[in-house]
Amino acid sequence: MTRPGGRRAGTSTLLLFVAVGALLAAAMAVATSSPGERLMAGSPAAEPSSSTVPPSTSSAERSTPPPPPEPPKPPEDPCAAKITALPLRARLAQLVVVGVDPRGPADALAAVQGEQVGGIFIGGDDVGLLSADALGPVHAASTLPLTVAVDDEGGRVQRLEAIAGPMPSARRMAADMSPDQVRAVAHERGRVLRERGVTTDLAPVLDTSGQPDRTVIGDRSFSPDPDTALGYALAFAAGLKDAGVAPVVKHFPGHGNTSGDSHLGAVQSPPLDALRGTDLVPYRHLTRFGEVVVMLGHINVPGLTAGKPATLSPEAYALLRGEFGFTGPAMTDDLGAMRAVTDLVGLPDAVTQALAAGADIALWSSGGRVGEVLDHLERAVAAGTLPQARVDEALRRVLASKQVC
Repeated sequence: MTRPGGRRAGTSTLLLFVAVGALLAAAMAVATSSPGERLMAGSPAAEPSSSTVPPSTSSAERSTPPPPPEPPKPPEDPCAAKITALPLRARLAQLVVVGVDPRGPADALAAVQGEQVGGIFIGGDDVGLLSADALGPVHAASTLPLTVAVDDEGGRVQRLEAIAGPMPSARRMAADMSPDQVRAVAHERGRVLRERGVTTDLAPVLDTSGQPDRTVIGDRSFSPDPDTALGYALAFAAGLKDAGVAPVVKHFPGHGNTSGDSHLGAVQSPPLDALRGTDLVPYRHLTRFGEVVVMLGHINVPGLTAGKPATLSPEAYALLRGEFGFTGPAMTDDLGAMRAVTDLVGLPDAVTQALAAGADIALWSSGGRVGEVLDHLERAVAAGTLPQARVDEALRRVLASKQVC
């Protein structure tokens, strides 16, 4: 017997089971599908938590590298403000050392008060300017520290014999003394110089020479052997520095084996390649001298100076700065009283050519003509034959050597 409505109830039950089964299958499909598939299927995707998922970035942002670090700033130039504050003529005046009358201070005072020259040179045998406090007013008249130079090597070239007694020649010192004894001699000499207001000694000679005593270098050289010459020159320079006097090492690139005397006319050294094994050997140790000035000689060097004296040759200064790495002031030998230069060119042109070639300090012992030389230098700067940048480079070295900056 059939219960009323029984078939319909069975059918309903079956439909209910089918519906539940379909819902379960759909739920399982959504659970196992990817977020993209769920979105495409119309199922809502759960929002990611901001605390656990980083914010999305564009592909352009992901591919852009971080900016490079800023390059380090160049060190400040401690001399820049000092140089900028000086008019051109005052800058040029700092690059000259001019000879003055050794008998008293009048000539020196005129040079310093008139043009504020960078330095004076005291030559000759008279010691009036080196006596008592004769140099005191001269120093006081200078707005910047004044270089006061003498030529006191010993032997044939000395300026203090009347005050401090004689000093042996370099060759004699090397023969009779140890380097330590030479240092002590130079220290005592430097002390006497400094007490009298001298700041700079144009010594020691670094030339190597085995020539006779009375030749242009001869006994002014410590030795023909480069290592011996270097050792004694280092000792002499150290003694001067101990006393507070600046040494001037000379005569680059080597005067000890030249063909003659540059005081009397043109001279020629052996070729550059030959100098590398003799005269130039001590200059490879310039850093051992510390802060010094290097003087260039009026020497024609085959293979380097193209027939010019080294003092007027850009190639000679380039050799000193480049291969030999010298960064201090470079000084000329006397431009006003040595025929190796004066037979070629007048004083104003010689000073201009030397500074343009690379000199930082131009020396003339003959004195005077300061205004004429500075006028000529100003015109050379205006014409571009003496670049302003070259003037400022030279001045930077001069001011640094004077401890102005």
